[in-house]
Formats: sequence, structure tokens, C-alpha cells
Amino acid sequence: MTVSTDRSVSAIAPTEKDATEAGAARRVLASYSLPQPLHALKLILDDATGSTVTIPAAAYKLLVEILAQMAEGNAVSIVPIKKEITTQEAADILNVSRPYFVKLLESGKIPYRKVGTRRRVLTTDVLDYKNQIDTQRMQTLMELAAQAQELNMGY
Repeated sequence: MTVSTDRSVSAIAPTEKDATEAGAARRVLASYSLPQPLHALKLILDDATGSTVTIPAAAYKLLVEILAQMAEGNAVSIVPIKKEITTQEAADILNVSRPYFVKLLESGKIPYRKVGTRRRVLTTDVLDYKNQIDTQRMQTLMELAAQAQELNMGY
């Protein structure tokens, strides 16, 4: 498993062993029906010492989802939503080059601000743009599929 120690955007790609262990852990955690409203979950880290840690309910739900994605072999990345990021980090989220991303900024498609000579963008703005283009792509795909059906192209 690849893990970044800094706070930048990075993906964790699970190995086969990680995926198997994540699947088992997800099944165990997801099997517990949590009381509502759940404010936190206490985990026992060490029976011998009684060492525990409290996990907020929202983090518990995210943990189960992370384990589910890892169990399927998907790389997982956690991005703080309110954080301002660099153009390179934003380009990585969109899976485009940094120069292309800068062109998106300069064309006004994504808002940004300048700090000295550097551009900074909010993660929420990048994710909103990503959702917007993903939706447009899906609509185009559906239109093409409908046309293929009308033309009996065998799709």
C-alpha cells in the first residue's frame, strides 16, 4: 500500500492482501447496527491495557466506505473539502496536466485567487467542476447510446 505522509492529495492503492483484509474488516464493521443518533464509537485498541480510541460517527461511516472501496481494489484518496490547493493538486484531482488546468482557470471555468504569483483554488470548486463535466459526459454517452439503438448498430 502506498501512503503519503504529507497532507497533500494522494491515493492509496491497495495490494491484494490489503483488499482481502479491507473486505473482511468492512464486513465486520458494517454488520454492527449503530444506535441512532450515534455521537461516537469507542474502539478497544489493547485488551491488556484497556487502551481505547473514540471515533466520531461520521468518520466511522467514511471508514466503512474506504474499506469497501479498498476491498474492490480501488485506490482511495481523502481530500479535505474546505482546503485551498495548488494548481498541481487540482490537476491531479481532475487527472489533467497542470498547464491544461491553468487554462481552465484563466478561461473562468473554475474560480481561483492569487497569492503572490501563485494560483490557489478551493477543493470544493474543483470537485464541483469535476461533477459538472462528469454529468455532461454521462448525458453525451446516453445520447450516443440512444442513437446507436435507433440505428440498430447492435450496441
